Amino acid sequence: MSGFEGFPGSVVRAKLSHPVIDADAHILESDFAHLDFVRELAGESTVKTVAAFTAHHGPTVRGFWWGLPSGDHTADRAMAQLPRYFRSRMDELGIDFAHCYTTRGLSHIYFPDDAARRASCRALNMLYAEMFADVGDRLRPVAVIPTYTPQEAIEELEFAVTTLGHKAVMIGTELRGPGREVTGKDPFLSPPQATRSIVMDSPYDFDPFWRKCIELKVTPVCHTSSRGIGYRASPSNYVFNHLGDFAGGAEFFCRSLIFSGVTRRFPQLSFAFLEGGVGWAVNLLNDIVEHWEKRNAKAMARNLDPTLLDIELLARLFHEYGGPRLTSERLRANPHGSRFSERPESIDEFAACALTELRQLRELFVDPFFFGCEADDRMIATAFNRRLNPLGAELKPVFGSDIGHWDVIDASSVLTEAWSLVNAKLLTEENFREFTFVNPAMMHLSMNPDYYRGTAIEDAAAALLRSNVP
Repeated sequence: MSGFEGFPGSVVRAKLSHPVIDADAHILESDFAHLDFVRELAGESTVKTVAAFTAHHGPTVRGFWWGLPSGDHTADRAMAQLPRYFRSRMDELGIDFAHCYTTRGLSHIYFPDDAARRASCRALNMLYAEMFADVGDRLRPVAVIPTYTPQEAIEELEFAVTTLGHKAVMIGTELRGPGREVTGKDPFLSPPQATRSIVMDSPYDFDPFWRKCIELKVTPVCHTSSRGIGYRASPSNYVFNHLGDFAGGAEFFCRSLIFSGVTRRFPQLSFAFLEGGVGWAVNLLNDIVEHWEKRNAKAMARNLDPTLLDIELLARLFHEYGGPRLTSERLRANPHGSRFSERPESIDEFAACALTELRQLRELFVDPFFFGCEADDRMIATAFNRRLNPLGAELKPVFGSDIGHWDVIDASSVLTEAWSLVNAKLLTEENFREFTFVNPAMMHLSMNPDYYRGTAIEDAAAALLRSNVP
């Protein structure tokens, strides 16, 4: 933070010629207020079910003991609970406009009980509409859309947008169910949950939901945790579970969108992946390229077809260089060994996304995706380094403060932390503009040109949109 230690974000904001958009602050729901709406929607029995549900993935997975601001920064917690107070401090923070995402909904969106899940998510959306009713010029809540079936998702999306007036949404990206029953005292004998993508190898067709997102002009945003699944299910250590948590959830959904062909079928859709950074996306894009170069259909036909194996050549080499066990006779009897299986109907694993040349990845991966990064994430620099990108393109990181959660020690200095990357020469000032204004703005403007109408940054957003028109 060279030169800016201890300074509020307003000092950085005074240096800038553009607004700052926070793509990912958080709401800390007052459970008593949330449950008021659950009670109104579904009655006392559902209130008890929802109240008993926690953000932890189960008794065998270590969650955080305490994850909310306290001590000297208790007021930062109040910001996440009281939108009018948040708005009163935004000039101090150096933030012109902020999006506020759920906290309770990060887990309630995967509540296994259908009725309770839908009631809880709708109650959250109703609560947010009420809480943020008079601060819309600078703050915007994000509705929570459960997605265990396309119909469930469509119904809540329509209610949130057309009835409650929400303009931003966070969607569930997985179908989660219970793991195996406890088989002993060892917690590892009882996986807490099973999970699968809503689109990759899914039992449902979610295309009607994507069409509804386009119709209602909303960007589907992923804020998916992978904590409690597979390699992040330690019963003893939360930090161990949390490292790479949101990156893992985002990477899984991103792969699902590509390989199920969603971004091919819906090129007009934008998607965002929050709080996981962008380093994983740079790695994934490179990995897709490397796999496609060697496993596209034409390459497979040339180099990876078992029917093209030159058995005579192998037999001669085994005869010359083998031994008592590695004989040409034994090879001829079973040239493919246990590796040979029945040929699949199609060997083109890129068929759903119709990838036939690498330049298409700009439309399938680079153009539609935005990647939420926290202020102190030094890996943001990889998004702007064209030499690391096999397409020579920049990815689109977006600034997210995460205000309201434990990893923000002092909300007033979040923008200062982000600016420290410029001081460290990891980002240029133009990169910083892209990170804190252009990309967060276009994440929503790309779906809804009127997204910022009536807000404090309406004019700047309109000017940006005009400059982005070819």
